[in-house]
Amino acid sequence: MDLAQEILINKYGQGLVDIEVLIADYASLDADGKNRYLTYLVMLIIQSKSVDTDVMPAIENSRLKKTYTPCVLLEKGGTQYCSLKKIIRLPTYEFDKVLILLLNLFRIAYYRRFQKERNNPDKWWYWDLSDEKKIANVYKLFNSLGLLIFTLSHNVSI
Repeated sequence: MDLAQEILINKYGQGLVDIEVLIADYASLDADGKNRYLTYLVMLIIQSKSVDTDVMPAIENSRLKKTYTPCVLLEKGGTQYCSLKKIIRLPTYEFDKVLILLLNLFRIAYYRRFQKERNNPDKWWYWDLSDEKKIANVYKLFNSLGLLIFTLSHNVSI
């Protein structure tokens, strides 16, 4: 997942972007890209500290039938990493449902953390991403980190 996609997902968590934008972005990926996207989304859900009480609201908000396989697995397994991993290992024909369900789970957990950590200077993903200046700062931060990593990996003295 690239930085633009990660910013987009976090904007979704803040209620700044509709889910359709993320679905369209996801649809443009090849099979391997979709797999990586879902894997990264699981990491974001874990990072956001999703809890089992988030499951039913996520299913309801997704507007998916409770009987769909991803919903059944999430309801039975909860938000533990092993359960989420099982969901993203479903056959590819389930991926669209998996995406919608996991995005809704992410949004609930993320928003709860966003309320607590809003504008934490050490966590850009909780900055107010409606502010284009803050997004520009995120790109500057990543460009600086990229230069530092390149410098260190090539033994270039600073």
